[in-house]
Amino acid sequence: MGARTTMRMWTTGMRAIWGALALAGVAGLLAAAPPAAAQQTQSRLYDVTKSKKLRVCQFPLYYSISFRNPKSGEIEGIDADLAKELAKELDAKLEIVESSFATFIADLQAGKCEIGMFGVGATLKRAQAVEFSKPYLITNIYVVTRKDSKVKKWDDLDKKGVKAAVSLGSYIEVFMKGYLKNAETVSIAPPNTREAELVAGRVDAILTDFPTAVKVTSEFDWATYIEPSEKLAVTPYAYVVPPGDQIWLNYINLFVDTIKLDGRLLKYARKHKLDPIVAP
Repeated sequence: MGARTTMRMWTTGMRAIWGALALAGVAGLLAAAPPAAAQQTQSRLYDVTKSKKLRVCQFPLYYSISFRNPKSGEIEGIDADLAKELAKELDAKLEIVESSFATFIADLQAGKCEIGMFGVGATLKRAQAVEFSKPYLITNIYVVTRKDSKVKKWDDLDKKGVKAAVSLGSYIEVFMKGYLKNAETVSIAPPNTREAELVAGRVDAILTDFPTAVKVTSEFDWATYIEPSEKLAVTPYAYVVPPGDQIWLNYINLFVDTIKLDGRLLKYARKHKLDPIVAP
């Protein structure tokens, strides 16, 4: 047998060995990776459609978003309306679970509700514990004061002796505690409200977003709002769900896309004077 023939036989043999190893490797990978359909067999989507009940966490003290009308007892606002639309799409009965910015993460993790719908700011810190849908509103920080307040313009805010109220657990609280150097940041926890503290004169201003600024100033003739010269803490508002349920998150994202396309988002935003901040 010649050298050339021997080399050809050796090369052919090595190719066969490497081919077998490659096939074995691919087979091993395929065996290790479960089929896509097998990756998630349970979802809140299945639970809701089976039980015909949708539990939605809402903060009932949020003007224009999810505010409980003291006369009727009904929760009103854009997310009150859109929660009803989501329940309708799921053919489920809507059940409101009262929550707050300080407790909604724990409420979701404890399984008290399937989704939070009350203008929750989608922040990187919160995203470590929960998952956010695509945004439906985008806003920044405003100041609401009394017309007779010593805070007349934005530059009056960060001065010694000024007390500025924020909602406990809100992204605005976190931002303003780092932003204000001279004024005192006063964190307000439910059932108390920033608005009541302002009316009582215990604070000089409240730091809030566009929905509250518009609602308070349209309802009370003593109130006025101030926008900073540059937008601060521009934040997307999104719906929030527990982590690890991609099927449910996909459905909520599709719901957000659908209400944008069919006009329901803009319809309810206009109803509550929030159309300037609808997310694209």
